[in-house]
Amino acid sequence: MFEVAIITASDKGAKGLREDLSGPCIKQIVEESDYKVVSMEILPDNRALLADKMIELADKEIPLILTTGGTGFSPRDNTPEATKDVIEKETPGISEAMRMYSLKITPRAMLSRATSGIRKKSLIINLPGSPKAVRECLEYLLPTLDHGLKIMLNLDNECARK
Repeated sequence: MFEVAIITASDKGAKGLREDLSGPCIKQIVEESDYKVVSMEILPDNRALLADKMIELADKEIPLILTTGGTGFSPRDNTPEATKDVIEKETPGISEAMRMYSLKITPRAMLSRATSGIRKKSLIINLPGSPKAVRECLEYLLPTLDHGLKIMLNLDNECARK
C-alpha cells in the first residue's frame, strides 16, 4: 500500500468560495486501488506555495503526490511550473500518456500543460482540474503506476516482461 498526498490548486477553493470536487474524487479512486491518502490540501494557484508544499511532501518521502487543477491556459495556472521547479527527473511518458488517452475523449486534452516527475523518492503527477477528467486519467494510469513506484523505491528491479 503506497501513501499518497493530494494537492488541489484553486484560488477560489483555498478561499472557501468553491467546493473542491477533484481532490475528493482522487481520494476515492486511489483508496479503491489500495493507496493510503496521508495528506489532502487546497492551496491557491501560487507557484511558490505549490512548490513549497511539493518539497515538504517529498521530504517526507510520500511516494505519490497528485495535484489537480492549475494546468490550463489561465494566467493563474501555475501547477506545471511549480512542479518543474521541484522535480529532479522528468517523467514525460506519464503526462504524454494522459494526454493521448484523454484526446480519445475530448480534443481539449491538447490544451493540458500537465507535467510529471520525480523528486527524491516521490513521483509528482499533475492531473486535470475536473472530476470527470481526473477519474479518466487516474483509472488509466493507476494499473501501471504501481510498477513504476516499486521501481522508484527499489522494491522491484525487473522491467522486462517474462
